[in-house]
Amino acid sequence: MDLELLQGSEPKQSTAISATGKLLIYATGGIAVGVSIICIPFTVLPALRKVCLPFVPATNVQLERVAKVLAGRSGKLLDVGSGDGRIVFTAAKLGFQADGVELNPWLVYYSRLAAWLNPQYRSSRFFRKDLWTFDLKPYNNIVIFGVEEMMQDFEKKVLNESKNDTVVVACRFPLPNMVPVETVGSGVDTIWKYEIKK
Repeated sequence: MDLELLQGSEPKQSTAISATGKLLIYATGGIAVGVSIICIPFTVLPALRKVCLPFVPATNVQLERVAKVLAGRSGKLLDVGSGDGRIVFTAAKLGFQADGVELNPWLVYYSRLAAWLNPQYRSSRFFRKDLWTFDLKPYNNIVIFGVEEMMQDFEKKVLNESKNDTVVVACRFPLPNMVPVETVGSGVDTIWKYEIKK
């Protein structure tokens, strides 16, 4: 047998992908796209905004302190950056007509579903809107879990839009220029209560 024929007869490797391999590739790609779509409102979009307000759920201690400083109050309450709706639901239990404003669509959908599933919260509303264009005038109680970088601008907005005797409850970071009428707790669980007087 000719040596050249032997050398040229190496077995060819198959480059075809099996059906199982294709299924795994499509499934992995689909999962990656799905995770990316879900994560964009939490990671990419906040980074494109001037002030990033991350979602950090309120602790039970914070909820108790917010309820404490709102004792004796009534009317309409707005939770700014309402996240998963914990503050709104706590306020609804206390008898407030409680609403939330949140930019992240997934958190708004979650909160709306949670409100719909619980008859006690069905009157609560969740708006998917930018805080800076949302009208604060209808609310005589406002709660915010903000970040330090936004509190100066938020204070100006509250002073411009709020009615006399509106109570503002700031959590984690105080309003920079207003003097609180009450401070509860310390560290990240500190709650500051302010009263608007015009």
